[in-house]
Amino acid sequence: MSKTNQIYIAVIGAGGVGRHFLTQCSHLLPRYPDTSLVLISRSNRSLRVPSFNHTISLTTWEQDLATSDSPAISPSEVLDFLSSAPGKCVVVDNTSNQDVAASYPAFLKKGISIVTPNKKAFSSDLGLWQSILEASDRGNAQGGLIYHESSVGAGLPIISTLKDLIDTGDEILKIEGVFSGTMSFLFNNFAPVEGRGGKWSDEVIKAKNAGYTEPDPRDDLNGADVARKLVILARIVGLQLESINSFPVQSLIPKELEQCESGDKFLEKLPAFDDEMAKVKAEAEGKGKVVRFVGSIDVASKQVKVGLEEFEKGHPIAGLKGSDNIISFYTKRYGSNPLIIQGAGAGGEVTAMGVTADLIKVLQRIS
Repeated sequence: MSKTNQIYIAVIGAGGVGRHFLTQCSHLLPRYPDTSLVLISRSNRSLRVPSFNHTISLTTWEQDLATSDSPAISPSEVLDFLSSAPGKCVVVDNTSNQDVAASYPAFLKKGISIVTPNKKAFSSDLGLWQSILEASDRGNAQGGLIYHESSVGAGLPIISTLKDLIDTGDEILKIEGVFSGTMSFLFNNFAPVEGRGGKWSDEVIKAKNAGYTEPDPRDDLNGADVARKLVILARIVGLQLESINSFPVQSLIPKELEQCESGDKFLEKLPAFDDEMAKVKAEAEGKGKVVRFVGSIDVASKQVKVGLEEFEKGHPIAGLKGSDNIISFYTKRYGSNPLIIQGAGAGGEVTAMGVTADLIKVLQRIS
């Protein structure tokens, strides 16, 4: 029979971040013997236990899922399945699916906790954000816990640090930084501190070939990913932003190429616009500065923006390497020297690390 103190874990999304997460769980969950992995679902199939006194093997899950003839299941079906569990449950959503995100309040109201890197749950409709807070333990004593560290900065402790600052009574004045590993890689190579750098189109192609961009690089160059992260942080500090359309977001996609039929066609035509970006770089260099793609939140003025900014070469943002992110928290407590978090802000393995760390926090709280 199932033990009443058992915790049941369901994983939605098993490719990319999800695969890395399950690999990390194979090291984690043996330390938590009162946990059972009872469901893995991906876009085309699912794997679930026949009863709650069974658990999915973390050694053979990939093969077992590949040979499963069970179709993918909807968020409502996951909810129905977990609602019959004889103990506490956690959903780990490793997708970027809007429908899954929209189901969070229903899970939380049932006391089911959620761990996720899914930005859409916290950066889309303000009403969904408010419903999530109201349904969670913060607004409902019976609600589930929700942790989403990896929705901003992959495995970097950005959200937890911000919440710690607020919860301990500090006043957040400004948040500024490079929030995109893709944009960091691009500008660190296009406009390095030591000068020169490659052509803009060459650097975009290099970034794509290295796996730093989405299959269609326009999904990175439009600035929406950075904007989503700023919406999340702004809402945490109390700014009620309706959506990513509530503030200026600079797109680096030439208007003439917005309607290209594919990412490959876009890259094919991008060299014709290299001179425009070369001019931006030259203007900064003429002032002894470098250009970077940043996001900022000025809390007092409620000003949020995403786009190109010039920085002195000695500035921490200017000196980034590779695809690192850097986020600076300017607060009343820290004065003129901001609290800075820097490190890898993209990649499946580090993103999964943030998800796994959040799962540990949930397990420690509900065990």
